[in-house]
Amino acid sequence: MERPELPLAQLHAFAVLAEELHFGRAAARLGIAQPPLSQQIRRLEDKVGHALFRREPGGVTLTPVGHELLPAALRALTGLAEGLAAARAVGDGQAGRLRIGFAASLALTVLPDLLRTFRDRYPGVRLDIQEMTTAPQLAALRDETIDVGLLREPPTEEREFSFRTVLDEPFVAVLPTAHPLAAQRTVRLAQLWDSPFVLMPREVGPGFHDQIIGLCAAAGFTPRTVQYAVEWQTVCALVEAGLGVSVAPAGIRRIRLKGVAFRGLGPGTARTRVAVAWRTDHANPLVTSLLSTVAQRRSRRP
Repeated sequence: MERPELPLAQLHAFAVLAEELHFGRAAARLGIAQPPLSQQIRRLEDKVGHALFRREPGGVTLTPVGHELLPAALRALTGLAEGLAAARAVGDGQAGRLRIGFAASLALTVLPDLLRTFRDRYPGVRLDIQEMTTAPQLAALRDETIDVGLLREPPTEEREFSFRTVLDEPFVAVLPTAHPLAAQRTVRLAQLWDSPFVLMPREVGPGFHDQIIGLCAAAGFTPRTVQYAVEWQTVCALVEAGLGVSVAPAGIRRIRLKGVAFRGLGPGTARTRVAVAWRTDHANPLVTSLLSTVAQRRSRRP
C-alpha cells in the first residue's frame, strides 16, 4: 500500500475544524491565525482531490468526503499519540521488556520480594525471567540476551560489567539427619574434614565455588568432593541420600527434605554475596529502574 506524504499538521487542523465547525474557534484552539488554518485545509483538500468542508454563513459542515476521512484521521492522530506515550514510557523506564537471569537459589530468598516490588513500581514492564547459573549469566550479558543478572559472588575482574549488592547471607552446613554432627545446633567447618562433600562444579559459579574451597582451606583441609550437582535441590537430595555433606547459603534451608539437617556454620562471619549484574554500557532504561528498586529495597532493611 502506498504511504501518503501527509503532514501531521494538516490532519490535526482537519480534525479540530471537524469538531469545531468554525474556522475562528478552530484557529484559536490550534493557536494560529485563520489564514494559515485555511491554507492547511486547502492543501489537504488538494491532496484528497475533493472538498472536505462546505463553507456556510457562520461556519462549515463536513462533506461526505470529509465524513469518510474523519475516522481515519482520528485513528492516525490517536495512534501517534499513543505511540509517543508508549515511547516516552520506555525511555523513562516505565514500560517495555526487561530480561532477567537469576540463580535458582535466589528464588528461595531475594527474588520474589524484588520482583514483587519492581512490578508494583513499574506495572507496565513485561518481565522475561530465565533461570541460569553465574557463568551462563555473564555469557548472556555479554551476548546481550539478558539485560540484568542476579548471581552469587560476582567476579572482580570483569570490567565490562557492573555489580551492585542485593543481599549477603551466612553459610550453613547441609548434613544427612543421620550424620553425628546433625545433633548439634552449630557446626565448625573443621569438624567436616573427613566427610565426603557434594558441591556445585566450579564452571557454573567460579566465585562461589572458590569461596567454599577457601573456607575449607582456612579450616585446615581440602574437601573431598565425591559428587557435583548444578542445582541446590539436587545437592540437598544427594545429601539426603547419604552421599556426603555440603556447605550452602542460609536461604537453602527453605528446601524441605526430611532426611536433611541444616546447621549454622561457625565460628566466623563469612557470608556469600548476591549481586545484580549489568553491562556497564547498557542502553536499556529499565536496567536503571531495576537498580532503583534494588536501592529502595535495601534502604528498607533494618
